[in-house]
Amino acid sequence: MTAGSEEHEPLITSSVDQQRVTYNNSPQDGNSPSGSPRISGGEVTLAIPQNRSYGAIGGIEKVSYTWADINAFATETRSRNKRIWNFWRNSSDRMFQQRKQLLKNVNGAAYPGELLAIMGSSGAGKTTLLNTLTFRTPSGVVSSGTRALNGQPATPEALTALSAYVQQQDLFIGTLTVKEHLIFQALVRMDRHIPYAQRMRRVQEVITELALSKCQNTVIGITGRLKGISGGEMKRLSFASEVLTDPPLMFCDEPTSGLDSFMAQNVIQVLSGLAKKGKTVICTIHQPSSELYAMFDKLLIMADGRVAFLGSPDQATDFFRELGAACPANYNPADHYIQLLAGVPGREESTRHTIDTVCSAFAKSEIGCKIAAEAENALFNERKISKGWADSAWSNAAAFRARRSPYKASWCAQFRAVLWRSWLSVTKEPMLIKVRFLQTVMVSILIGLIYFGQNLDQDGVMNINGAIFLFLTNMTFQNIFAVINVFCSELPIFIREHHSGMYRADVYFLSKTLAEAPVFATIPLVFTTVAYYMIGLNPAPERFFIASGLAALITNVATSFGYLISCASSSVSMAASVGPPIIIPFMLFGGFFLNSGSVPPYLGWISYLSWFRYGNEALLVNQWTGIESIACTRENFTCPASGKVVLDTLSFSEDDFNMDVINMVLLFIGFRFLAYLALLWRTRRGK
Repeated sequence: MTAGSEEHEPLITSSVDQQRVTYNNSPQDGNSPSGSPRISGGEVTLAIPQNRSYGAIGGIEKVSYTWADINAFATETRSRNKRIWNFWRNSSDRMFQQRKQLLKNVNGAAYPGELLAIMGSSGAGKTTLLNTLTFRTPSGVVSSGTRALNGQPATPEALTALSAYVQQQDLFIGTLTVKEHLIFQALVRMDRHIPYAQRMRRVQEVITELALSKCQNTVIGITGRLKGISGGEMKRLSFASEVLTDPPLMFCDEPTSGLDSFMAQNVIQVLSGLAKKGKTVICTIHQPSSELYAMFDKLLIMADGRVAFLGSPDQATDFFRELGAACPANYNPADHYIQLLAGVPGREESTRHTIDTVCSAFAKSEIGCKIAAEAENALFNERKISKGWADSAWSNAAAFRARRSPYKASWCAQFRAVLWRSWLSVTKEPMLIKVRFLQTVMVSILIGLIYFGQNLDQDGVMNINGAIFLFLTNMTFQNIFAVINVFCSELPIFIREHHSGMYRADVYFLSKTLAEAPVFATIPLVFTTVAYYMIGLNPAPERFFIASGLAALITNVATSFGYLISCASSSVSMAASVGPPIIIPFMLFGGFFLNSGSVPPYLGWISYLSWFRYGNEALLVNQWTGIESIACTRENFTCPASGKVVLDTLSFSEDDFNMDVINMVLLFIGFRFLAYLALLWRTRRGK
């Protein structure tokens, strides 16, 4: 293949459009306030104080990312039954694994000021390559090869500190507004030394830069429940979240997925604008329109895990024309190239021959040889121009690893930010809070009407005991099912943000539980206030307050158990399915359906974990302590003579009251701790 017109054309250019936004790191003069925009020579300059680094290590301006000899294999381990059979049949075959090569000796480079689009048909290796470049290969995939940042070997820590990764699926807390979401991101993503005013200024810059000003006070929205911003605005918000720290390198996975043509064009314009400001932008895209195709600075066309082409769109036109596969006039070049290299059922041999021909031709072409040479030079040559940068960046990365903390914000800063967001998400769903309180009031009134005005006789004893156990049951089920979806519904958001180094798992767990604590402290008080005197329970004021405190404690123990189910469940439907079967055994050992003295010894351990037992005994002790006489209105009926007899009949004792309270406190702490461990387990599984 001849170079032709490409002889004097540089393979990869890094020119940046003259109309660009830069950040002035030089000291301010006396006439220009810090952070104010200045216009000079057609260039808009935002004057920002001396330290420009919002979160990237070293305050790096531009990054070139190169990779060479990237290979990836998918390992498919045999099923468990087959492995067991092979153990007995042939021990040498136990570890047999089938390996499928997903990427084959992929070389490439991305440079500042360029938008590189990775294209190809389904199964061509686009997402696998992007995952490999970002050190995010999933389990079951083994990758190898060399990656370099400005000529220095890349590490996961250095790449994470220097880059942003916009994933295909947009995950947000839908009750927040756009601005609130970005404020939260600024609080946990930016370095801890950056003052609050500068963070807020950066939030406003990003809102303006990504055209989110009109919707900055609009809620993000929840699909099917809360109307919010459009799909294009949501995708731009994903970009805004990542560019807050002004990273020099960006990765995007299918940024136009699910968008119409106008929104897709808008999103690619945003990426192109970011590239023109000196960033290195790499994205995967599936069959772009001709308008989108024209916006790309460089194309990386993948076919069967190999590089079919890497270069500019004009170079792609010349390359495929010389191969005799020129794109027809008035035809989308992206569609033409992808269809040319896509597998067709029934024509596997022909497709494989086409892919081999194109990939081999590119590897031997002048463009391919330049790419390979530049990748090798970038990876193995020490260049003085980047040595100062590399020393600074890698020393910061070494310090970053030495302190073993991937978090930009301190623990207290993380806690304040996550608690603020959690509180907003609770208070911004007033209907949910209103429904909870309305449900509490209605149930308490219903129970009060059913058991209204009980007398202290043999019938009243049974009714009061039933009402108290109904107290306990309602406080349990109402509040468990109120929180059973709290963690599992937000689990994908938490895992993504946690693994991005935004906040710790303990911060998230503590903030979520504290944000909802006022609700679960108020609900039992409302319930007790309405129903207590309607039923005619022990009228002494101290007994009422003790009952209210016990109801609050029971509510929080049940809530803790609900958190445990939520953290251990992978989905809301799973949590709702496993919750009731687990709760029923604890309820059976509460002393109402089964006398505490009749529990079989081999099941006694369940009763020690039952807050129904401790709560029922404590409430009954509070009710019947001090009741010296009970009226017996009918003869030939069993009638307890006093409150102590009632407790003895149920195998309860006044002396166990304090121990019941202590045990419920221990269950509260134990269930919360187990819930936190379950969340940590989920975190490690989702990594």
